[in-house]
Amino acid sequence: MYRPAWVPTNSRSLNLWVVCFIIVAVVVILAVTVGLLIHFLAFNQKACFYHSSFQILNVEYTDHLSSPATQEYRTLSGRIESMIAKTFQESNLRNQFVRAHVVKMRPDGSGGVIADVVMKFRCTRSNNGEVMKGRVQAVLQQMLNNSGNLEINPSTGITSITGQDTEHFFTQECGARPDLITLSEERIIGGTLAEEGDWPWQVSLQLNNVHHCGGILISNTWILSAAHCFKSYSNPQQWTATFGISTTSPTLKVKVKSILLHNDYKTSTHENDIAAVQLERAVTFTKNIHRVCLPEATQNIIPGSTAYVTGWGSLTYGGNTVTDLRQGQVTIINSNVCNAPTGYNGAVLSGMLCAGVPEGGVDACQGDSGGPLVQEDSRRLWFLIGIVSWGYQCGLPDKPGVYTRVTAYRNWIKEQTGV
Repeated sequence: MYRPAWVPTNSRSLNLWVVCFIIVAVVVILAVTVGLLIHFLAFNQKACFYHSSFQILNVEYTDHLSSPATQEYRTLSGRIESMIAKTFQESNLRNQFVRAHVVKMRPDGSGGVIADVVMKFRCTRSNNGEVMKGRVQAVLQQMLNNSGNLEINPSTGITSITGQDTEHFFTQECGARPDLITLSEERIIGGTLAEEGDWPWQVSLQLNNVHHCGGILISNTWILSAAHCFKSYSNPQQWTATFGISTTSPTLKVKVKSILLHNDYKTSTHENDIAAVQLERAVTFTKNIHRVCLPEATQNIIPGSTAYVTGWGSLTYGGNTVTDLRQGQVTIINSNVCNAPTGYNGAVLSGMLCAGVPEGGVDACQGDSGGPLVQEDSRRLWFLIGIVSWGYQCGLPDKPGVYTRVTAYRNWIKEQTGV
């Protein structure tokens, strides 16, 4: 008969301690390895920005390429960005490349197009700037292989730029929020309270130093708002414009020089509810204060698409305005639906736009008047599509906010402001 060998008790105890020691050692090694990886990935990296100009030889420059609102601009800039991305994704810098963005297009003097591009890469903190710059330059020289039917004059040079330089490039153009200015891979709008710089075109128009209406910065001297805000208070000297997310502690305050109401504004029907407000002095653009993009008159606003309304209006009908800027996500509503008997029964006219949520609860309210309704395009630029105008109370089902449709007044805006 088989008898198992007798094992001393202290031997079993010793084996248990050895096993425990091995487990603890493995856990410690894994923790150290993970810690080093996190340190390397998160703390040993920095963002490197570069600027380069690309000459497009077989595209003729036209006025359509001067505005990011046009389909021609979106299409060409998108092709250039895709081409740059493809080139780097097929190179030895695929893990360092983050994004490229065309910040501006301009004529090259001989009929062609020059695209000014900002690019972002992940670099290690110990990275030699000139070496990385040389590697980026070498990859760009290969871009002709990925140019498709675009004839590109290879970039003759790139410039290393700081985050502040990048900020300057974006804020001189229109419609950039912080995520685009930093060329972030994420774009998140969360919660109801806005953070500083989230909506840099938002203006508080204050009557005798008290918030009265919202406004939208469209140039360094012009603001759009609603005509009804000024019907009883048309003296510019009573008004100031403030910038920043707080109406009580603004980042900047500028006096108003003139107020231009639409000549055909009708109080009874809310028709032509738009005004242009001229500032007494030009605003210097920063990452927290700069202009929104204006759409083309022909831009299609698609029912069911997402938009955002911002302002300091009251949270409930008849309530007080708030001091910190708030944001709300809404949906564009077909005007026929908005004009149903259970809705506004035909009161929404062609120069108006409805936006809200079917069940109610998210809406502009008193104090938001004159403020922006904006949408993001495919290139992460933000366009003004509506101006808060009117509605029945606030946030009720089937009674969404009604906005002045900006595309319908694009020519009027141009005539009054030159923008």
